Amino acid sequence: MEEKAKKKKNYRPNVAAIVMSPKYPSSCDVFIASRTDVEDAWQFPQGGIDDGEKAKDALFRELREEIGTDDVEIIAEYPDWVSYDFPPAIAEKMKPFDGQIQKYYLVKLRSGAKINIEKHKHAEFSQYKFVPIKNIFEHVTYFKRTVYKQVLKYFKKEGYI
Repeated sequence: MEEKAKKKKNYRPNVAAIVMSPKYPSSCDVFIASRTDVEDAWQFPQGGIDDGEKAKDALFRELREEIGTDDVEIIAEYPDWVSYDFPPAIAEKMKPFDGQIQKYYLVKLRSGAKINIEKHKHAEFSQYKFVPIKNIFEHVTYFKRTVYKQVLKYFKKEGYI
């Protein structure tokens, strides 16, 4: 019996931002938001990288689109690209992609920056909040937890959080 060849996964290039409150580093509260298209799916801001776009440029564009501001300071960048697969219900909507491959940035919201998740006509988030980083996994959606743990562990080990 012939073994079927494993299908090569098709990952969508993406950036993600771990947005710390302006009180960072004295307080490690992180921004999370609830998606409009997936019930009770809290996550970090993220989005696709356009053809020919640099990851850092996509980061600032996505922050403007999703949270209404790019008034942030980059604290650190995760050194590798990380990937995850979409759960079946989301995979159907995201065809031809099986998941995402992401570049993560740790950023600090500047004092006085104004968040506006309704700035764009097609808002991706319905609500947002800042939560202590130690409580993040009480809130974020299940299928992103493995990647979030990996990235947050690195930033903690490096002394950023």
